[in-house]
Amino acid sequence: MTLLFSTWIKFFFLFAPFFVVSMFLALTRGQTRKECRRVANRAVFASLFTSLVLMFFGGALFSVLGITLDSFRIGAGILLFLSAVSLVRDGIRTHATGMPKEERDDVSVVPLAIPTIIGPATIGAILVYGAELTGWDLFTGILGMTLALACLLVLLHLSTFFEKLLGRTGLNILSKITGLILAAMAAQLVMSGIGGFLSGI
Repeated sequence: MTLLFSTWIKFFFLFAPFFVVSMFLALTRGQTRKECRRVANRAVFASLFTSLVLMFFGGALFSVLGITLDSFRIGAGILLFLSAVSLVRDGIRTHATGMPKEERDDVSVVPLAIPTIIGPATIGAILVYGAELTGWDLFTGILGMTLALACLLVLLHLSTFFEKLLGRTGLNILSKITGLILAAMAAQLVMSGIGGFLSGI
């Protein structure tokens, strides 16, 4: 139960939900509520499919490329830290608001699912978690990841409500807090990688 809760919390912040909500609002501006819900459903489903593939084939990928898990921990941690710094420093930028409608007809997979929800840093972290977890723990990790995406889906469906409640400033503040948490997760990944590397010497 502890692993499920911790995995759920990790993945929830890993998906940077408040940044995703803001991008979703910008990309779907002017669309009907039904269209927005369809975009949200497809984006989260595509993210879940991509995440499951990464979770199951991470270990095999390391073996094929000859990369140790500790090396990938360090690399993924650095990418995640850069992503966290970007969130804290730049906040939410929504240049997509002015895009013509014909260019925004189907934004569910690109750019909403990839790279907004599943970006390079997220991919690295998912590969690491997938390689770390085995047996029942892997199933628990997948369940936690699925719950995190389900929470993100709820947030996307309620995005208009949150925009009215919090405003752009409120979403920016929550995004920066998410960045701080991601920075701590990145530090943990890097330190775990360094510790594993040093223990093998």
